[in-house]
Amino acid sequence: MAIVLAIIAATIIQPAAAQSPPSRIGIVIMHGKGGTPTKHVADLAAFLEGKGYLVANLEMPWSGRRGYDVSVAGAEQEVVAALDSLRAKGATKLFVAGHSQGGLFALYFGGKHPVDGIVAMAPGGSVNTATYLEKLGESVAQARKLVADGKGDDKTSLLDFEGSKGTYSVLTTPAIYLGWFEPDGAMNQSIAAKNLNPQVPVLYIAPTGDYPGLKKAKQALFDALPRHPLTRLYEPESSHLGAPSAAADEILRWTTEVANSANTADKAMSASGRP
Repeated sequence: MAIVLAIIAATIIQPAAAQSPPSRIGIVIMHGKGGTPTKHVADLAAFLEGKGYLVANLEMPWSGRRGYDVSVAGAEQEVVAALDSLRAKGATKLFVAGHSQGGLFALYFGGKHPVDGIVAMAPGGSVNTATYLEKLGESVAQARKLVADGKGDDKTSLLDFEGSKGTYSVLTTPAIYLGWFEPDGAMNQSIAAKNLNPQVPVLYIAPTGDYPGLKKAKQALFDALPRHPLTRLYEPESSHLGAPSAAADEILRWTTEVANSANTADKAMSASGRP
């Protein structure tokens, strides 16, 4: 009987010992235009932290307080620094998530920097849309002229636009402004989707109660993403502003799935002897 029990114990313990520990997931979270880390993304950040995630909930240059105080490249470096910090704390799988304009910036970032996945929550703010061209066209032209006149680094009052707020002034330099608002620049969602690394999966969150323009463009923008077996379209019953909280459970599930899939692929490569 003792021998039988020993054999049973060995068959139970051995597979468990052979398993590698689960990935420690790190995630950068970015708020929407004019927002802060303490508003619409705060519940999501707290939820993921409560599940053991390493979370960097950043205040980005498009916050109400900062008002585009650094360039697009500067914003990229802020996210890179946050990812490096998460990695230093033990994260082995890294994700970048953003809400509204933060979601669009997450897609842009995924085309330029290595990450394990992108979470785009109700992405918006694409500067090549007819609405943006109408609302901000004169301000973009003014910024171009100021740059051409050698005044690109002089702070100037220029216009921004947000669907629920309309147009409003921001104080920044024309050079920085153009980096954010040129129609074919970083905040062009079609270009960002096209340039996304095809090896990076995306969780595209499109709430059923999103702004009409974003709902209308949802399918085309999702279809523009590179094909990846783990890319998903998720449509929670939520408003635009409520999307991060409404999608929290799905974000947890999906990031775990992606992290586990990456672990399986890593093990397969290791077993085959490939680097």
